[in-house]
Amino acid sequence: MNDTPHNLQQFEEEESLNLKEILLKYLAYWPWFLAATLLSLWLGVVYLKYAPVTYNSVAKIKIIDESKEMNIAADALSLLGGKSQVNLNNEVEVIKSYRLLNQVMSELQLDVAYYEKGTIKTTEIWNPPFTLTKSIVTADITEPLTYMITIGTANFKVTEEEGESFTLPFKPGESPTVGLPFSLQLNDQSALTENQNKTYKVVLLPQKEAVMKLVKDLQVQSTNKDSDILSLSLIGESVAKSEAIINTTIEKFNRDGILDRQMVAQRTLDFIDDRFMFLSQELDSIEGNKKDFKQKNNLSFIEADAEVNIKKKSISEEQVFKLETQIALSKLLKETMGSQTDYQLLPADIGLDNNSINSLVQDYNQVVLEREKLKASAGANNPTVMVLTGQLDRTKENISQTIKGYQQQLGVSLKQLQQQQNLAGSQFSKLPEKEQLLRAIERQQSIKENLFLILLQKREEAAISLAVTTPSLKVVDYALTSNIPVAPKKLVILAGSLLLGLLIPFGVIYIIFLLDTKIHDRVAIERANPEIPILAEIPFIEEDKSFMDADDRSILAESFRILSTNVNYMLPKKEKGEGQVIYVSSTIKGEGKTLVALNLSLAYSSIKKKVLLVGGDLRNPQLHNYFDIDKNVQGLADYLHNPELNWKDSIHEGYNKIPYHKVCFSGSIPPNAPQLLSGEGFEKFINAAKKEFDYVIVDTAPTILVTDTLLISQYADATLFVTRAGYTDKRLLEFSKDLNKNKKLPNMAYVLNDVRLGKGKGYGYGYNYGYGYGYSEEQQVAPWYKRILKRS
Repeated sequence: MNDTPHNLQQFEEEESLNLKEILLKYLAYWPWFLAATLLSLWLGVVYLKYAPVTYNSVAKIKIIDESKEMNIAADALSLLGGKSQVNLNNEVEVIKSYRLLNQVMSELQLDVAYYEKGTIKTTEIWNPPFTLTKSIVTADITEPLTYMITIGTANFKVTEEEGESFTLPFKPGESPTVGLPFSLQLNDQSALTENQNKTYKVVLLPQKEAVMKLVKDLQVQSTNKDSDILSLSLIGESVAKSEAIINTTIEKFNRDGILDRQMVAQRTLDFIDDRFMFLSQELDSIEGNKKDFKQKNNLSFIEADAEVNIKKKSISEEQVFKLETQIALSKLLKETMGSQTDYQLLPADIGLDNNSINSLVQDYNQVVLEREKLKASAGANNPTVMVLTGQLDRTKENISQTIKGYQQQLGVSLKQLQQQQNLAGSQFSKLPEKEQLLRAIERQQSIKENLFLILLQKREEAAISLAVTTPSLKVVDYALTSNIPVAPKKLVILAGSLLLGLLIPFGVIYIIFLLDTKIHDRVAIERANPEIPILAEIPFIEEDKSFMDADDRSILAESFRILSTNVNYMLPKKEKGEGQVIYVSSTIKGEGKTLVALNLSLAYSSIKKKVLLVGGDLRNPQLHNYFDIDKNVQGLADYLHNPELNWKDSIHEGYNKIPYHKVCFSGSIPPNAPQLLSGEGFEKFINAAKKEFDYVIVDTAPTILVTDTLLISQYADATLFVTRAGYTDKRLLEFSKDLNKNKKLPNMAYVLNDVRLGKGKGYGYGYNYGYGYGYSEEQQVAPWYKRILKRS
């Protein structure tokens, strides 16, 4: 339990170090991030400068509930919070219908688009300085036609997409249209100087394409689920064009609703006018019969003694008259329904005293109007049209059944009244038969006159309804456009450019790191083989690769002095007078083992230790390259081949003739290097050298390529295994781990070579701090971020 806080603290410190390590690893590539960010921001600024600027134009309308105009109860319910009967979804579909927007397109000529050409940017405009008159119907166009129009000093220059050019004069009526589907006319001659040499792009769109684009771009939606207000919005480059489209759409939609209601009134007027002609003929016939009857029978007035009986009888006759009138009206409506060949409007409210029939006729007319709209835009086979057709059939059948029931009711009432009339008629038995016939004629005349007056009244009502039709909507706001553009958004583009400028190099570097299998610092070695120590990290030096003299204070010299010190801690204690044998090996060629062996020997000789540097890589010797000597000079291979030779004859002067430094080169390349190394000669050579020198440093062959090093490994007191940053593959560490695990190389330790300045990770220090601890001849330059902090 006592160790838990310590472990937690250690874990937090390790996690903090890992985050810092990752951050520093990416910060090492700060020029990439800076360049990519600046480039991305520049591209963002260029995009903002040349991208089309679009604005959002919005208008609001309130849909008027038509049912409230004729229904007082519905109006009262709305005042009490009742739900509106307006179906906004239906209204939205009507506004966005092809039929309605085609009218908008035709009125505003949206099948012609105008653009003003700039140096780089092309901008859409609404009112060009010229008028274009089409000589073709855009419905016949199958694909857009593009023309470039340049305003010259005295004429227009028109260029087609194919490159053919035309010249048209400014004056109207003189513009030749041969080869062109339009003619041009300059609007204002005084503005010629302002528009001269300007180029405009004109695109003639197919009619259907222009309408479908408008259907797609125009957005119509409800502002609130409990509201009757619709919002119409359109995004475009030209503010004037967007506002004109929205306002014209509102006007066409309102006119469309008004025409719907006027159609019902007009149908009623037509029906009544037809009945007027028929009733006039019947009245003329009845009046003529009455005149002939009176002249033939010499009748003028009813006798005074029949006055009382007539009054009694008049009551029943009045009731009979009302019933017969209703029967005639119901028959008239039923005959009209039967004479229809298609689903047409029925005469509304012709005087029937049956609210059910009047309501059904009104519902039938409303469905007929809705069906005709959908049929015009969607076709007769549209599922919704077929549903409405079925609804009309059912309503029509319901009206017929209702009329039939109403007629039966009237017949029963009429029969009862006739019985009463017959009873009263017995009292008139004394009246002349001629008087009775006269009354019958007068009754028929009265029925026709009253029916004529009723229809005349209804005609006036329908005429008023046709002349004074209320609008179908109320405009809350005409099209308004915000001064703030919808696109491009400056802050979003710049923020996105900044983010993109950081993400692109980050992604590239991340992929590089992900695919990189090379060793770059000591952390990779420590994670792979934590049981093998790392004695030193040798920095990357571009020019001088070795000691210049014993007092060398360069970074390279100090790093090898650290290496020599750390090696001493690994070497076993020996009797005085016996030297130490140090092998320097690697996994593959090119990791710098020869350079490490040379500089390690120079580091020991700089502290006046007798050092022998032996070229043990007999197959591919490289040591001679640092001494400017022929590689076939007598060396180790010659001695191993002939052990009778004096081994000292193979020893040569050291680097720059340093007195404590001697070298034994590899000698001539033998054909049987393993055989020579496994013989007794090498052991004899090492034992003799240990007695003469304090340190014997052997540059051996790469271990993964040949077995030479393993054949002589038992003679080593310590083995330095060289790896090279940015060169050695991490997968090769498994081989060196296996060598150490199986004790094939004794007292093994890593040396990390070629570490880049500022990227090495020593024990609490990095090479970017420099060596010398204040007595270095070269002044160390602080990192850029520290210099900035120092100035601030």
